[in-house]
Amino acid sequence: MLLVPALGGAQEEYKGPRPPKPDIPYLVHADNLIETEVQEASETKKKDDYIYTIAGSTSPARTPLAEPIFLLLSEKISPDSLELYRLEVKGGNRQVTISPNRKRSARPLRMSVTRLADKLYRLEVNEGLGLENGEYSLSPSGSNTVFCFQVY
Repeated sequence: MLLVPALGGAQEEYKGPRPPKPDIPYLVHADNLIETEVQEASETKKKDDYIYTIAGSTSPARTPLAEPIFLLLSEKISPDSLELYRLEVKGGNRQVTISPNRKRSARPLRMSVTRLADKLYRLEVNEGLGLENGEYSLSPSGSNTVFCFQVY
């Protein structure tokens, strides 16, 4: 008689790199983690549009990957609340415009979230052909905190 252990949905233990700080997404480059740039976006209202501006024209956090992967050790930020936006560079700053007029409004880009371990999540960009070169930010919905990075 052969005994087969019950797997009961057991998941293999995650053995990869872990973010050193909680609530900051880290870009994954093999076994190296690159901290995204943490900023507060300033919000201005122009007619019906909300313009969120981030100081500086480029982020020091850079990746050559068109489909970047992030690790997040979640304590206060829910990984499902993070939205990814492409930023425009204007006047030496980065910005995104959110508008009720869908034609002018930036839209969040698609990402998937996978739980790897207790409070540890993997976020993957799912945008077809990947992200174009440029500036991007992750931001919790309803917050002006942004986590910026550049695809080059």
